[in-house]
Amino acid sequence: MTILEVLKTPEVQDDLRERGYSRRDLGRIAALLGGGVALSRAAPAFAQQSAKAVIGAVRIGSNECWTGPLPAGARAAMKIVMEGNRYEPNDEHAKLFAAVSAVEGLPATHIKAWPGSSDPLNRAAVTFASPTRGIVTADPTYEQIWRTAAWIGAKVSKAPLGPQYQHDVKAMLAADPNAGLYYVCSPNNPTGTLTPIADIVWLAENKPKDAVLIVDEAYIHFADAPNAAKLVAARDDVLVMRTFSKLFGMAGMRLGLTFAAPSLHEKMMRYDGMQVTNMLPMTAVACGTASIPLASEIKARRDEMIAVRERAIAHLQNRGLKVLPGSHANMFMTEWKGKAPKEMMAALLAQKVQIGRSWSAYPTMSRVTVGSAEDMQKFALAVDKVLLA
Repeated sequence: MTILEVLKTPEVQDDLRERGYSRRDLGRIAALLGGGVALSRAAPAFAQQSAKAVIGAVRIGSNECWTGPLPAGARAAMKIVMEGNRYEPNDEHAKLFAAVSAVEGLPATHIKAWPGSSDPLNRAAVTFASPTRGIVTADPTYEQIWRTAAWIGAKVSKAPLGPQYQHDVKAMLAADPNAGLYYVCSPNNPTGTLTPIADIVWLAENKPKDAVLIVDEAYIHFADAPNAAKLVAARDDVLVMRTFSKLFGMAGMRLGLTFAAPSLHEKMMRYDGMQVTNMLPMTAVACGTASIPLASEIKARRDEMIAVRERAIAHLQNRGLKVLPGSHANMFMTEWKGKAPKEMMAALLAQKVQIGRSWSAYPTMSRVTVGSAEDMQKFALAVDKVLLA
């Protein structure tokens, strides 16, 4: 049964109509979740925000890790290539879930794996938000859910970050007390700042009972801070998102996770069953399974990033530039003296250094990804040349 056929079943149609979706919206939802040719119709929902990578430049604009997978993960991926003739050589999904369960202290029944994070984020927007029940986010934050909402016709309400650049959860609730979905990104993209777990718990306990809270922890492994994973063991209205794209250096391998009560996952899967989660590349699954237990290697990579980040920030501050405080991720926001972000991006690119863009909430600041020590030395030299020119 195709996704469009599933969307036309009485059960799903009743749910969609009750939440304010029209007949015209069915095709949009099918395009968003269907993949293949249908996905081209949903291009507006996936408008690329990061600039295309410039080969040969220092690439510190897209929050990628500066190096590839952890060595044990890479070896596991290469080993399973020799079994690429099998859809699933030896219960690889179960091995991944067992490894994640052991690290996070969650039942394996609460864990799903995805080819990246885009599908579950889009799917959550369709499942829990609607034209009558909107989405609330911080501003600035990761913007994909805004684009998805625009595609499906759901209202987005935005609340400014708080005084410590954290998600202001009380302001978020006040922005739309009847939303269907509340989205918290912690550490936040683009600021790298953390929202305290106590604030996340407050939002979970005070939002509408039938609304869902998403906590996007794509960068949590860089933070060495309390996380929201265990909330899902006791609640059926919280969805935690993770990815192997960041600290684990697997952006091109496409592997993400969601943690949630089985009933929540079941609602998300109603449109196409297990189709997407059963289409994971086994190389990514094997790499993730081997990488997730490596606590000492994860700490070493985190410590390396923090040291490099703090040197880069200190260099900018010594040049009299403002850097947004409190980043706990592999990025930071900086303001350029007398230069607009687009102007600075172009000037640095002329020096073979590619940085990130600005956000509408912080139009005078650029996001800079933390690369390797060598990358950031080249960045610092390029900044000096531009500022002294």
